[in-house]
Amino acid sequence: MEFKELEELIKTRKSIRRWQEKPVPESLLLKAVELATWAPNGGNVQNWHFYIITSPKTINAIADAVQASVDLMASWPEVEEFGDTFKNYSRFSTFFRSAPAAIAVASSRYQSLADRLLEKREKVDPKAREMRDWRNVADSRIQSTSAGIAYLLLILHQMGLGATWMTGPMQAAGAIQNILKVKPGWELVTFIPVGYPNDQERPRSRKPVEEVTEVIR
Repeated sequence: MEFKELEELIKTRKSIRRWQEKPVPESLLLKAVELATWAPNGGNVQNWHFYIITSPKTINAIADAVQASVDLMASWPEVEEFGDTFKNYSRFSTFFRSAPAAIAVASSRYQSLADRLLEKREKVDPKAREMRDWRNVADSRIQSTSAGIAYLLLILHQMGLGATWMTGPMQAAGAIQNILKVKPGWELVTFIPVGYPNDQERPRSRKPVEEVTEVIR
């Protein structure tokens, strides 16, 4: 792949929330996951697990679980503070019901040597506790899994598929993990609906690189 082709692939990828009524071959999804597992990850532990879902019944069960969590949130008096913003959120929280496929990603706990040392020391040393807090901001498990997800989204796009990275369903993670029979010791990180795009919108623009970059010479 030439650099220009890579640039085009990256810049044309976008979040897709509407799909054609066309099944996605399981072989494509498996290949996409296989390539995604070549993403960088802490200690090469590869502490991710991918659940490829092509069953409409399962996707609808997950949507029902998410809707139940949204309905519960809507019953709380605090929701009035957010007005129409929450109404819009609740209206679109289960749009993925129409997706012909989905990929859920779970991760197990990963602790580097530094994490294990700081965990022992922080009980008696405020400086170690502070260092541990800094490392928690950049949690190794989430960094590794996020790298795999980013690879996955680009690969799906290159295959002509459209997807979107969802964290909203995580408020119903317990129920979703039960539906997917996620193994003990593993936790759901994201839910990615996938299908052939039925969306003609262009990708959103990005801030100029000068605005988000500082070169330290």
